[in-house]
Amino acid sequence: MKTISPAISTPTAHAHARGAAFFRALLETTKPGIARLVAFTSLAGFVVAALGRSTIDAGLIVTAIGCAVGTVLAAGGANALNMWFEGGRDRVMHRTASRPIPSGRVGDVAVLLWGSSLTALGVLTLLVSTGPAPALLALASAALYVLVYTPLKTITPWCTVIGAIPGALPTLIGAAAAAPESGLAPILAPFGLAIFALLFVWQMPHFFALAWMYRDDYAKGGMKMLTVVDPTGHRAGRASLVWATLLIPATIAPAFASPVLGAPYAVIAGATSAAFLWMVIAFAKEPTKATGRRVFFGSIAHLPLLLVVMLMESTVRALLGA
Repeated sequence: MKTISPAISTPTAHAHARGAAFFRALLETTKPGIARLVAFTSLAGFVVAALGRSTIDAGLIVTAIGCAVGTVLAAGGANALNMWFEGGRDRVMHRTASRPIPSGRVGDVAVLLWGSSLTALGVLTLLVSTGPAPALLALASAALYVLVYTPLKTITPWCTVIGAIPGALPTLIGAAAAAPESGLAPILAPFGLAIFALLFVWQMPHFFALAWMYRDDYAKGGMKMLTVVDPTGHRAGRASLVWATLLIPATIAPAFASPVLGAPYAVIAGATSAAFLWMVIAFAKEPTKATGRRVFFGSIAHLPLLLVVMLMESTVRALLGA
């Protein structure tokens, strides 16, 4: 008579399972969702800048891969270092209590070493594959995010403005990587600066809405967000209104900074930014959970739409030789 033996759990199997769980926890500290957005914005800046060049060669493909990999590694490392820095605060906030460090799935020292290694590897990858300008920008982005923005969150509401700088730099990294100039000159290329400004301004109403939605959690963590120092939401609403108004020229500006962008992008950018401003006006008039959520999710839809339209128009113009 044939018998079926039950599966036997071995020490090796347990070790493999623990190792896999440990690696998954480390990967989670890089905030993969944000890393994907960083890769997309960086490549969008790279592609549009590359298509605007007078000559395009096959070597740009290798540069694009190096740009994407290096930027994601550096950003993921900075995200991990941010989690290491805020491990104590994350334990008291409902939204972050299940993160790897506060949940006990990985230790502080491991995350510190992991984040530092990824950041260094990302900067080195950019230096080798794209040149000094993108590498310097990535290093500056990580330093601003971890050493300036993160500690400022418990000191001043102006942390949001500071944090928007590293949040916008991946697009400038991509544009600088595709620039034909050498050295540090690509940092000042018009299109790179224009798309950096777009991302910088876009983040402000986006994060004010996020801070409004999670204001109670931020208060528990001791963070001085604008929605914490003014729990009525009126200051955040007014600030969002100012930045959303500035977003209209900021979204249109890339059309004047790139030879492969023009009226189609400018019209769509202006129209969608005006629609987004309408959502922000409702939030400024009456800060509620519903109006805040509309601004937050509206911003999430707005940015990818702008970048996709940029990519579509620049590709068509490049193919047509316009």
